[in-house]
Amino acid sequence: MLASELRLGGARPLLLEKEAGPSGYSRALGLHVRSIEVMDQRGLLDRFLARGQQYRVGGFFAGLGPAWPEGLDTAHSYVLGIPQTVTEELLAEHARETGVEIRHGHELTGLAQDAEGVTAEFADGTRLRARWLVGCDGGRSTVRALAGIGFPGLPARHETLIAEVRIGIPWEEVVAVMTEVRRTQLRFGAMPLGDGFFRVVVPAAGLSGDRSAPTLAELRERLLAVGGNDFGVHEARRLARFGDGTRQAERYRAGRVLLAGDAAHVHPPTGGQGLNLGVQDAFNLGWKLAAEVRGQAPEGLLDTYHSERHPVAAAVLDNTRAQMELMSEEPGARAVRRLVAELMDFEEVNRHLIGKITAVDVRYACGGEGEHPLVGRRLRDVPLKEGRLYEAARTGRGLLLDRTGTLAAEGWEDRVDRVVGADGAADAGTEDGADAGAGDPLAGVPAALLRPDGHVVWVGDDPAELRARLERWFGAPAVS
Repeated sequence: MLASELRLGGARPLLLEKEAGPSGYSRALGLHVRSIEVMDQRGLLDRFLARGQQYRVGGFFAGLGPAWPEGLDTAHSYVLGIPQTVTEELLAEHARETGVEIRHGHELTGLAQDAEGVTAEFADGTRLRARWLVGCDGGRSTVRALAGIGFPGLPARHETLIAEVRIGIPWEEVVAVMTEVRRTQLRFGAMPLGDGFFRVVVPAAGLSGDRSAPTLAELRERLLAVGGNDFGVHEARRLARFGDGTRQAERYRAGRVLLAGDAAHVHPPTGGQGLNLGVQDAFNLGWKLAAEVRGQAPEGLLDTYHSERHPVAAAVLDNTRAQMELMSEEPGARAVRRLVAELMDFEEVNRHLIGKITAVDVRYACGGEGEHPLVGRRLRDVPLKEGRLYEAARTGRGLLLDRTGTLAAEGWEDRVDRVVGADGAADAGTEDGADAGAGDPLAGVPAALLRPDGHVVWVGDDPAELRARLERWFGAPAVS
């Protein structure tokens, strides 16, 4: 995702992957609302919809919530069930289409940086030189370690086994066991993956210490201990364990080295937020780093990547910790869970918590006090006089939505597109189950300036204020 955004912004990225090829298994199983919007903003959503399944069901926050909330602020009010393997395939396809070179089998072993760039060393003895390096290399990031960036947090207290296996009993029997066990133990279950394999999850007996992969015998033993049935599991194609520890990089940038995705933050998988958080990191960073490479970034722009995304990840760490507490078998935690379940019967509470999971509630500090409520928030898809907002965003440039017909981005035409007028309708969504959200988000808005990631940085009708915000976010105007 990041490589594609950099290429769209005019940079020439090289994507280096340690593994020889795709892993073939999926840690993540879906996209939440904000990631779905991101794919739409880049013209990719049709590909994802063709390979996924839309869901509007409750239970994404610690297994609670009676139903999917109504009135969510989006034109894409659903979760898209799609395996991580497919997401990776489609994003790699998109990257290559934009002109990104992807090299597999390149394991980073060293790096050194100076005022002009970064030199990377690889296991085969080769070296490469670049102006910037971004580590998207996971929770055990080599880049993070080599850059000397601290990774503080809380250690795991619980561990869970996860496997992709075949089962040897009828699915109806598995469902009956799950229904009974999940009355008290929510870290237990199985789900079909569609190819004869099933994802099976069960609490481990304790902390392994070395996080080594479990054996099939250990999986059977835990299924029997927790559920009284080992499901006849066999032919495992993946066996792993994960803990509920949470850690976050102290900083997302060290000189010319940056971090994104799990390299910057790890947390329990509750709510299915990890892959989505990484995609959204890339969407925030890509246009900023590309502007820096082009020499058009205003002072401090690249540092807003840390100042904006670090708090977002910290909030995700908090909500995943809270969810793990709510899923505990301890009597006190069960009492709190019952109380939260009652609260989630209120539509506003349900919508608020799902807003955290789906990232539609994210607001960046893009202005000062007294700013319009839209400033800092991403704008959901809305109809325009011609087409719709997310179609206009596919250039990866900023957008000036001018309903006055009198404003201009003169001097920034190479970085900002101008769209005159907007339909003002409440919802641009055409997908099944799209919500109208909270009415027309542009009601009473004469004009709005959007960054390439869709977040609003100015609302008003004063040309001088507009020019100040254009310079703040897009750099100095071009000299004619």
